[in-house]
Amino acid sequence: MRSGARIEAFLEMMSAERGAANNTLSSYRRDLEDAAENIGDLAGAATESIRAYLGDIAGRGFAATSQARKLSVLRQFYKFLYAEGLRTDDPTGTLDSPKKDRPLPKIMSEAETGRLLDRAATEANDASTGYSAHIAARRMHALVEVLYATGLRVSELVSLPLTVALRDERFFIVRGKGDKDRMVPLSAKAREAMRSWLTEREKVPAFAESPFLFPAASESGHLPRQVFARDLKGLAARTGITAAKISPHVLRHAFASHLLQNGADLRAVQQLLGHADISTTQIYTHVLEERLMRLVNDHHPLADKTS
Repeated sequence: MRSGARIEAFLEMMSAERGAANNTLSSYRRDLEDAAENIGDLAGAATESIRAYLGDIAGRGFAATSQARKLSVLRQFYKFLYAEGLRTDDPTGTLDSPKKDRPLPKIMSEAETGRLLDRAATEANDASTGYSAHIAARRMHALVEVLYATGLRVSELVSLPLTVALRDERFFIVRGKGDKDRMVPLSAKAREAMRSWLTEREKVPAFAESPFLFPAASESGHLPRQVFARDLKGLAARTGITAAKISPHVLRHAFASHLLQNGADLRAVQQLLGHADISTTQIYTHVLEERLMRLVNDHHPLADKTS
């Protein structure tokens, strides 16, 4: 029974016993026929032949997800041959699935972030707007200044206790994931924006007894994260920044990336972000690589200064 016939038998089984859709069967057929074309005797292939084939498709530029799909089809094919007594082993058993690349986080440039903060400050200081709009603008200014200064998760930001604004200190303790406390910095601009917001907050009777810095008439008692995300996109649009480009999480990424670009240590950024594992913070290694390239190009005596 040759490979082509065994592929047909496998596809018949997938259709009859597993109820695989026609599109799925067509996809399986393409993957198996491609493997057979490159390996030769697919049904009798050894592990090394399959490993070489996977290396070949990686070299052809297939994404990690496509490589993983092709390996998955081969695993099912050899599992079928084993169950049918057509093979006594599974040559894919010791093969590792290709690791999927983690997408790089969206970030804003320092110039864009500066424009966003300047716009928030301008709107917060505009006394010509109505009362409700002025309150919202002061709140937004405090939110974005604190977020960019600290890199807090949005859930940590909107639920900040009022006591944070009552102390004029450069650091405060925030409780993050897993109920773990960490110390985060607070810039002078962020403290000033919080004090201005606190002045406006005290004028709203409904907020007087709230223990939250950013109270709201919500189930949690504080500003919902969805409301902040929506208002942030509005601020971005008024700044001339595409709304789709920004979110509270993007500002958190900007905080981390800009620190690294300006010389911060990856371990320090890990602590500031509240990442339990350094591997989570390593999505920013591309920033470090760019910084190291600039360092070498700018300061190494053999660097090409004209490029």
